[in-house]
Amino acid sequence: MRSLRTTLAAAAAAVVVLAAAVPAAADDDSGGFTIKDPRITESSGLAASRAHPGVYWTHNDQDEPRVFAVDSRTGRTVATVTLEGVGRPRDMEAISVGPDGDVYVGDIGDNANGSWDHVWIYRFPEPRTLRDVTVHATQYTVRYADGPRNAEAMMVHPKTGRVYIASKNEDGGGLYEGPARLVTGGANVFRRIGEVPWVTDGAFSPDGRELVLRSYFSARGYAWSEGRLGADRHVSAPLQGQAESVTFTPDGRSLMFGTEGEQSEVVRRDAGRDDGKGSDAASPSRSGGADPSARGEGGDEGKGLAVPAGAVVAVVLAFLVLRSRRRRG
Repeated sequence: MRSLRTTLAAAAAAVVVLAAAVPAAADDDSGGFTIKDPRITESSGLAASRAHPGVYWTHNDQDEPRVFAVDSRTGRTVATVTLEGVGRPRDMEAISVGPDGDVYVGDIGDNANGSWDHVWIYRFPEPRTLRDVTVHATQYTVRYADGPRNAEAMMVHPKTGRVYIASKNEDGGGLYEGPARLVTGGANVFRRIGEVPWVTDGAFSPDGRELVLRSYFSARGYAWSEGRLGADRHVSAPLQGQAESVTFTPDGRSLMFGTEGEQSEVVRRDAGRDDGKGSDAASPSRSGGADPSARGEGGDEGKGLAVPAGAVVAVVLAFLVLRSRRRRG
């Protein structure tokens, strides 16, 4: 757990970053939506459905073994899927849809940063019909080759089906690669293959050529080739109260950013935008068909985010102090 001093230091560093980024940031939520289900208070993961256009899967972090399908056109839950055949979740932090159409849920959080020698991944076929249903899920045990750690980001590659996890650490985390195929007969060992910053979620582009990782205050896109990280670029991300999730729209043109809280907002951003400097810009990955949630393309060009520096400082300090107290113990 982080001490108050560490929390304040992190906040101070974040304020410096925000102060530099605010003038150039845009804040257009055109095509976004509000999650209206009162049961969803800690939306910790977000994944675009492959079978149902405009629908996004999400879940609470500490909850029953269940996930929710939310219609981006209305913000309303159109299906609740309860998982049987798995144990009681400890800290579900991520969700992703694989190339086989299966939904993967990462019960990978460890707020004590190493108290659990294993975590779990749950997997079930995405339902063809959206309705409240109980399904049998497969449970996989996960261990890290270099010991236990906290993580909030789990990504399934859309072409190979391989599962990756990014650990969360204030001094920087690691990107871990799972085995080519997950097995149920024993532990699936994830091995460190790269270094990443503090990460709260991540998502592969639909064509599998880019990995976007987000943190509380920023996001970056990494070129992905032959299972390894490549050159990185700035990705425009909204400033949210507790930035927890990210996913691509099915056409790859936009990113959807989510946060925790009641009636939480999911904000759409153009996946190809940069910070205006151009030096680390890259063309966005694009594939697949149109998605109803990706309306309003190009509508946020040139709109600045005017936030007083004092307000930013207050919000960041308050958020991180409260989060530290909430996670303590």
